[in-house]
Amino acid sequence: MMTTPDCLLIPMLASKAAPGLARTLAKTRLHNWGFMHISDDAFLIASELITNAVAATPGKEIRFQFSRDIADVLIAVWDGSTAQPQARPMADVTLDTLDVSEQHWDDNGGRGLPIVAALAAECGHTPDPSGGKWVWARLKP
Repeated sequence: MMTTPDCLLIPMLASKAAPGLARTLAKTRLHNWGFMHISDDAFLIASELITNAVAATPGKEIRFQFSRDIADVLIAVWDGSTAQPQARPMADVTLDTLDVSEQHWDDNGGRGLPIVAALAAECGHTPDPSGGKWVWARLKP
């Protein structure tokens, strides 16, 4: 784990526990920076980006970065896949059309990247020269 007063960069296992760990680590930083007013958005963005990395590279190493600069809070997640993140087309879902049966439970996802784009001041993905990619979002405090 690499930390500085303004930066957290930690490798973690791409597992179901990773989003919760990221939220816990981000909470401490936000509190120290006096930015708890953006915590809901930051936690949701971190969870979505990490969940996508877990899906892309289950059981492999991913990296979570949570840092700030003069203008923004940066949330970034690295995974070893070179596949670009793809948002699914948004569909109108109602309680009548939502299929929560066990065999179709995972079919109800796919809204994470549009949610990240709606909450973030800026977001995107960048190939890593060493392999894989960084998917990132910037929040205005």
